[in-house]
Amino acid sequence: MSSPTDVGPVGLDDYRESLGIDAPDDPVNAALADDLRAACDGAVRFDEYTQILYATDGSVYQARPAGVVFPTDAGDVRAAMSVAADHGAPVLPRGAGSSLAGQSVGPGCVVLDCSRHMDAILDVDPDAERATVQPGVVQDDLDARLAEHGLKFAPDPASSNRATVGGGIGNNSTGAHSVRYGITDAYVESCEAVLADGTRIRAREVVLDGPEWEAIVARDDREARVYRTVRGLVEDNAEEIDARYPELKRSVSGYNLHKCVYENDAGERCLNLAKLFVGAEGTLGVVVEATLSLVSVPEETALGLYCFSDLVEAMAAVPDALDLDPSAVELMDEAVFRLARESSEYAAYAEPIPADAAAALMVEFDSEGHDDLEAAVADAAAEFVDSGAAFDALAAHDDAQQARLWKLRKAAIPLLMSMEGDPKPYPFIEDASVPPEELAEYVQGFMGVLEAHDTSAAYFAHAGSGTLHIRPVLNLKDDEGIQKMQSIAEDVTSLVLDHRGSFSGEHGDGLARTQFNPKLYGPELWTAFKELKTAFDPDWRLNPGKVVFRESPADVGPDADRGVGADMREHLRYGPAYASLEPSTEQEFSEEGGFSHLVELCNGCGTCRQTDSDVMCPSYRGMDEEIATTRGRANMLRAAISGELPPEEIFTERFQREVLDLCLGCKGCQSDCPTGVDLAKLKAEVKHRYHEREGAGLRERLFAEADRLLRVGSALAPVSNWLANAPGTGLIAEKVAGVARERDLPEFADQSFASWFGSRGGPRIAPEDAVDRVVLVPDTFTNYVYPETGRAAVAVLEAAGVRVAVPDLAPSGRAAYSEGFLDLARERAEANVGALAPRVREGWSVCYVEPSDAAMTRDEYLDLIDDPDADRLARNAYGVCEYLDRESALDRLDFEAPDDRLAYHGHCNQKALGTDGHAAEVLRRAGYEVEAVDSGCCGMAGSFGYRAEHYDLSQSIAGLLSDQLRDADADAVVAPGASCRTQLADRRPAHPIERLATALDR
Repeated sequence: MSSPTDVGPVGLDDYRESLGIDAPDDPVNAALADDLRAACDGAVRFDEYTQILYATDGSVYQARPAGVVFPTDAGDVRAAMSVAADHGAPVLPRGAGSSLAGQSVGPGCVVLDCSRHMDAILDVDPDAERATVQPGVVQDDLDARLAEHGLKFAPDPASSNRATVGGGIGNNSTGAHSVRYGITDAYVESCEAVLADGTRIRAREVVLDGPEWEAIVARDDREARVYRTVRGLVEDNAEEIDARYPELKRSVSGYNLHKCVYENDAGERCLNLAKLFVGAEGTLGVVVEATLSLVSVPEETALGLYCFSDLVEAMAAVPDALDLDPSAVELMDEAVFRLARESSEYAAYAEPIPADAAAALMVEFDSEGHDDLEAAVADAAAEFVDSGAAFDALAAHDDAQQARLWKLRKAAIPLLMSMEGDPKPYPFIEDASVPPEELAEYVQGFMGVLEAHDTSAAYFAHAGSGTLHIRPVLNLKDDEGIQKMQSIAEDVTSLVLDHRGSFSGEHGDGLARTQFNPKLYGPELWTAFKELKTAFDPDWRLNPGKVVFRESPADVGPDADRGVGADMREHLRYGPAYASLEPSTEQEFSEEGGFSHLVELCNGCGTCRQTDSDVMCPSYRGMDEEIATTRGRANMLRAAISGELPPEEIFTERFQREVLDLCLGCKGCQSDCPTGVDLAKLKAEVKHRYHEREGAGLRERLFAEADRLLRVGSALAPVSNWLANAPGTGLIAEKVAGVARERDLPEFADQSFASWFGSRGGPRIAPEDAVDRVVLVPDTFTNYVYPETGRAAVAVLEAAGVRVAVPDLAPSGRAAYSEGFLDLARERAEANVGALAPRVREGWSVCYVEPSDAAMTRDEYLDLIDDPDADRLARNAYGVCEYLDRESALDRLDFEAPDDRLAYHGHCNQKALGTDGHAAEVLRRAGYEVEAVDSGCCGMAGSFGYRAEHYDLSQSIAGLLSDQLRDADADAVVAPGASCRTQLADRRPAHPIERLATALDR
């Protein structure tokens, strides 16, 4: 059996090939796809599924590309650009696809996804505070590498845990700390870029009229023409540049003509094309390498949160905040707080915020600006509360407290998109920037625009740099909402101009704001933009329709209609023609607004592409493929229910295998997805319909009836164990049932847990001596494979004076649910609720050793059956360690724990429900040193890892967990999930309850 660390990312093409899945090219672009495959080493995909997956980003827009190339290096980018040029095809470079203005989608484009292979950190020079990277590196990964040198890349967008540096360069991104550090263009020293014709240039600081300059412009090639044109445009438009570009820390609309010619530290006048590639949104060239300036990481930071009863008063306090030399000044309003309180993931983070706070300024101070951080926070409180309009202040000095507030702030965008119903707070004019001293007046004017259009908005973001992400609430599924969007944008852009602001402070132009750039820059600079674009890209094939556009085919540019026109109302993801099917369902979807609304809650923010924390999404972490993200699956489901795919497509084997079967059902998305897109629930529903229509295979039926199989295995042990380990058994299991031959089958206990409990005479705590009563559920794996965990639970509970009963119950239904047999899952839910309800009504608690069964009772049962007893059971059901923690049972116990350091890996289902922390807490209280690893899924996920076609992916995911556990440097691993312990068998992990039993002072 290969160890988990032996397996790297599993490619979709290999997965398709192993299953014989055909993914034909779109016939319209088949010749282009063939030529790209011949020229490029990286994968080329022009099938319909790929087109759908790359038709959206984090914006309100949708446009199908021709297909996607996954370049392996700059050579592949050049080859793809040359082939696309031969075919006259537009090209669009893309990173994580988290853009909010639609700049990473484009109709008919060849998408270059640089995030999969071109993600290397090529060089780090800590002495020079400089790094050279490929465009696909995720910013948090870069910062993690730089941390050992006390350095970081300064721009810090909220999406930094999945956004790529290349995307940040294209967007000229920044984040909360722009007050201190500014934006990306200040940190890109040079870059390598490929132009539309395949020309590769090195954009760097070139001294005007120096030898290098003369050598470049003496040539007769594309690069020379670009240099000559840029210099001419800057010099010819110097007065307009001075007059038109806003004097702000954050202004990313249009091209950086005001920053590409400057005087360097030696007093030399220079031209640096790298400054033009920054913020160009891929319209001038494709950046394939960049050299970045770095900054030192402050040794300490502190946060103060200052609460106001009025939004405008909070805005009026921003100039005073800036006088205090902060490193960040952020705003959140009551809409963000309210939605966070309603979110399972963020409710705890919003808990300290006063309920009557209409807005709060979050002000950060760091040790590079202040010697005494406590004094800085206190001085701010005196300024805002004692002498100002704030009514309350919260201070956060330790890392954990600050991290919680930052997580709340960074979740604002996806949280807002989780609002129920079709009207949403959409991004389209959310990124305007004005001078901070004019924010209060600007907000009042914005409120007037909203009132005139009979709508409201949410307010948050970077108050200190004058950038507020104000999102009007609109219904973009009807004509009225779409026309309101256009009208509001016209009024707000006029308001921004009145305040000497910019239409975009960090999110860029894209499809949302490009049409307004002539209004901001005027006719002379607008013409200069078009001439600039034509110099770099004569045929206007690079990401057309972004940053700049042509008024007609006769305008500056090619003798064709490419790049003509820009209208924010085109290419919308929804729109008046959009309609979705609302199917009848076996589960209750009313809390989500219906099946289709749950699918549509995905706003494309791409949080499911994060890999450095939380659980979501394990299949993406093991594959690096968009279809393996929660976003990818949601987009495919939306295409199926809206008619974008043929009606029968959802029932095809390809849809089932590629879209649904790669979901592990870990439920990480239920909590980690900021809008709560619960793919495990959606998958179970669609799988159920598939089984009804197409029937179920032997393997699915066997896994759904796992309890029956394991019961028989236990009854026949040890003979069953000998047979399971006999030579050839693995091969037979794979051929007959599709179970991976590499997997060891469970070792069956010759006495079940329930049988052991009965043979010992049942409960040993008399009713009159019991301080509490607990039903300990004999779940399938505890009962037949790991009875020692059940015995340990009994020992600890009884030592705490708890009377324990172990009744004969039906399986929880978890296995049936995961396989999509919802009728069977409901039948078992009804049986168990009926059996346990009398005990619960008598005051008994119900405890589970297996976390997935506890989660099933508390979550899925409520979706499967409408019964007050099910609600009552859910409220009284606990994981065994959760029960011990919540009910203060450990107060009645004495422990003598071994001097062991434990690495605790929590179960995905527990994390989804927010109950995973209890086990680590009780182990600490028992005397163990415990590191709760911020780990993802183990990759086993019940039956998922047993499937032959999933084995490599399961091992790839497990390898990531194995690395985390190794880094924890613990004496032993503990994990409550049976699947997790199976996957980590080489580490011999114990269940936490076993470690508690070991520590009992007997």
